[in-house]
Amino acid sequence: MKRRASDIRKRVEKRRKERRQRYGTPQQELWAITDEQRYGQPVVTYDRYTFEEKHPLFSKEAFILKMLFSACLVLATAILFKNPSGSLEPARQFVKDTMEKEFQFATVSKWYEKQFGEPLAFIPTKTEKQIKTEPKQYAVPASGRVLESFQKNGQGVMVETASNAKVEAVNEGIVIFAGTKEKLGKTVIIQHADGSESWYGSLGSIAVKLYDFVETGKEVGTAMTNSHDQTKAVFYFAIKQGDHFIDPIQVISFE
Repeated sequence: MKRRASDIRKRVEKRRKERRQRYGTPQQELWAITDEQRYGQPVVTYDRYTFEEKHPLFSKEAFILKMLFSACLVLATAILFKNPSGSLEPARQFVKDTMEKEFQFATVSKWYEKQFGEPLAFIPTKTEKQIKTEPKQYAVPASGRVLESFQKNGQGVMVETASNAKVEAVNEGIVIFAGTKEKLGKTVIIQHADGSESWYGSLGSIAVKLYDFVETGKEVGTAMTNSHDQTKAVFYFAIKQGDHFIDPIQVISFE
């Protein structure tokens, strides 16, 4: 220990002499005393121009690169749709299909709940009692009789019901469309946890908003009153699984 202290003193004295020769006076030497001289042990220092601590989750270079790539992508898309060239039509169609593809909100929410035990923020927490009483199959949107079968239009069925009858969700899920569709009029589309969708069209009014979470049996709208018979109303109903529609009569009995 004494030997180490003696070595340190010798190094300090040697450096002091060197600094005296460089700066000339003790006053000039005073501000140039190093941490090693002051504390008696070597101190590791870093050059502020050559050492920069990096955030473990954020890279400035990667962020700038992503921003430039995003800007280029937006610019290329704009040019693609502004250019009327027929050779670019496949590329334009690809972009349209990609943008129109529905994000699987309900599926992602179900996966998140399975992995982490809690639902996402836009899905309200269900009590144990609610979970136990959930139906195992589709509920009936509204009682009535089928006027137009699935075989006739290949997508859904037209159902006749009472005037101003409430049309209810057949299963819980998230509203991914609430508005007007061509040929269907006022329409609500609900996406369910298994990826399937239930469609409610030809409505007289809509009672939900886009991205609302709806439980089974919640009103989504009212049936449209029949212009010829004010005591009757009709609505369109369909079930879509993947890219195909299935016959609702296979899973729901309206009469």
